[in-house]
Amino acid sequence: MSELPIRIAALYHFTRFDDPAALKPGLLACAEENGVRGTLLLASEGINGTIAGSDVGIEAVLEYIRALPGCAGLDWKESRAAEMPFHRTKVRLKREIVTMGQPDLDPVDGVGTYVDPQDWNALISDPDTILIDTRNDYEVAIGTFEGAIDPETKSFREFPEWFRARREEFEAEGRKPKIAMFCTGGIRCEKSTAFVKSEGLDEVYHLKGGILKYLEEVPQEESRWEGECFVFDERVSVKHGLDVGTHSLCRACRRPLAEEDLSHEHFEEGVSCHQCHGERTEEQRARYRERHRQAKLAEARGEEHIGRKEEDG
Repeated sequence: MSELPIRIAALYHFTRFDDPAALKPGLLACAEENGVRGTLLLASEGINGTIAGSDVGIEAVLEYIRALPGCAGLDWKESRAAEMPFHRTKVRLKREIVTMGQPDLDPVDGVGTYVDPQDWNALISDPDTILIDTRNDYEVAIGTFEGAIDPETKSFREFPEWFRARREEFEAEGRKPKIAMFCTGGIRCEKSTAFVKSEGLDEVYHLKGGILKYLEEVPQEESRWEGECFVFDERVSVKHGLDVGTHSLCRACRRPLAEEDLSHEHFEEGVSCHQCHGERTEEQRARYRERHRQAKLAEARGEEHIGRKEEDG
């Protein structure tokens, strides 16, 4: 892995930015000048994103971010790739760097207890621990921890309502639940644990560094992880050791596809898959088909086709 040329950094940091818009031009310029691609989100609550580039380029951008107000303690997770996993460089302004729809939460001071990857197995093996996967349903579908509860949420905004309804079931068992949560890189759990604590529960834990750190540090023979972990770039999924996984991506709905899904009657490369075929009109599929045709033509010319900006997620 260390010999692969592209360095990928997944990062987030909760801090208070008084004027996120003022930070955008300089951050975008730094990334572009150093040949770094990916997406960074800025909000009044901090920064979040994944970027990729050369070792020198990534280090320059990380140094720039660490110099932003309150970001000296920035942490990130790294992996490597053979090819650039992003098409362009984007810095976007958001109301939240991870959208939960709970603007009064304080992810800086109100989070749950961090658990290092090496101690995670012991926690989730405790029969008194309720293990919750905070990711969306399509992410959980390709991999999760043994024994984890899947909230089956389509978006993170649904999590508070789901938890409030499920809490009644937990407490009906006659005990105050001990909650352990996890997500891809840790950022969702900063908010989900803060939310659960704001609901009056004290024993709340989350996996430090998320699934990615666990897969990087815990040997496969000791692992409680089953399947692969979805990532939001062109790798699509990763396995233990952060090796690239076996899944591909539906370009219409951006959901992961297993190898056998490519043989489904509703799969058409660049146009549809079995998961989204019924969600799209024939007019939309015709548009996707033309977009895919243009991408193939660009590839044949040795050019990079990135499509219209409004279709870029």
